[in-house]
Amino acid sequence: MSDTTLKATAAASGASATDRFRTDKTVASGQAVADTERVNTLATELISAVHDVIRRNQVTYEEYNALKAWLISVGEDGEWPLFLDVWIEHVVEEVAGAERKGSKGTIEGPYYVPGAPALPSVSTLPMRDDESGTPLLFQGQVTGVSGEPLSGALLEMWQADDDGLYAQFAPGIPEWNLRGAVETDDEGRFAVLTVQPAPYQIPTDGSCGALISAAGWHPWRPAHLHLKVSAPGHETLTAQLYFRGGEHVEDDVASAVKPELVIDPRPVGDGGNQVTYDLVLDPAS
Repeated sequence: MSDTTLKATAAASGASATDRFRTDKTVASGQAVADTERVNTLATELISAVHDVIRRNQVTYEEYNALKAWLISVGEDGEWPLFLDVWIEHVVEEVAGAERKGSKGTIEGPYYVPGAPALPSVSTLPMRDDESGTPLLFQGQVTGVSGEPLSGALLEMWQADDDGLYAQFAPGIPEWNLRGAVETDDEGRFAVLTVQPAPYQIPTDGSCGALISAAGWHPWRPAHLHLKVSAPGHETLTAQLYFRGGEHVEDDVASAVKPELVIDPRPVGDGGNQVTYDLVLDPAS
């Protein structure tokens, strides 16, 4: 893949993620944070924490003005969803999922798109005729915490391709490529044929990339499958599944990897891989 294509993808992804967030989540979030006392508590503690960093590190005016300029550029680049999803969301998810009895979850990330094509329990994710990558059969069962099969559960899947690029956030990729909404069968089972995704860099030509460069960090996420699993009467589970031994599983820039989410595909006769991973949903509170 050419550097030009990768650069174009990075430049466009921030704006796409911001537009998607405004469409899908802004109203719900605004309704959830309506308590004045709660807002006062959180805002005061956040601002106080910044004050402590400034005092403890003797921040200069030059550094303060550099921070202001960077914060402005994050907004101009449309990269607030990227920044928050990469460096903040994993702690929010940790708190939100602390009491979960079923499968472990992790961050959603900025590349989820609702409304993916509906697929039966045994299916193939939409992909190009010449889709590159190792074929992967991903199968399992969705149950409740007591082991009861969840018939008709919805398993939304999305992933990067073999170049580490996402449909709807990179140019030249069909709209729903490697995205689908699979409905489990009467026993809660599913079997989905896809391809193994590649590790990828988060966009580095904008403000988040400038931070990564200035701090001497790396921008890589390990290869992963995204899942959002829902069923009536149960809490929705959002997760990412990573590949054992894969690059950056141990040093994910988004700090989203958990041991329970690392899968170990096994070779099958046709040159592809196969993995079985069951998903357990908590009852709705």
